[in-house]
Amino acid sequence: MPGLSIIVAADDARRLYAALETAMASAALGRPARLFLQGDAAALLRAPVRFAGDAPRRAAGQPTLAQMVEEAAAMDVALIVCQSGLALTGTAAGELVPQAQAGGLVSFLAGLGPGDSLIVY
Repeated sequence: MPGLSIIVAADDARRLYAALETAMASAALGRPARLFLQGDAAALLRAPVRFAGDAPRRAAGQPTLAQMVEEAAAMDVALIVCQSGLALTGTAAGELVPQAQAGGLVSFLAGLGPGDSLIVY
């Protein structure tokens, strides 16, 4: 079944939240999903994950960004953080949430299969 690959290309937690929602919806439909956090977006998965928009989301009965990361990983959404982005943001791989792994853009793109969709946030 074709998969969904998403690149988060900006240090913007709102974009990561939207990308996680999209990936989780794809996974719920039985399609494999992967997220790649590129450049300065790598810092978004530094533990503990925080988002200024968490309070209004909680008030509306929605999960926090940290909860979304946990739920996405539980749904087998792969969370890959750019190795160059880690260097750019001064983040060590050991500082990432345990659900994330470091990787490169070339290997991420090499993992695209025939018929896969690629979205950039």
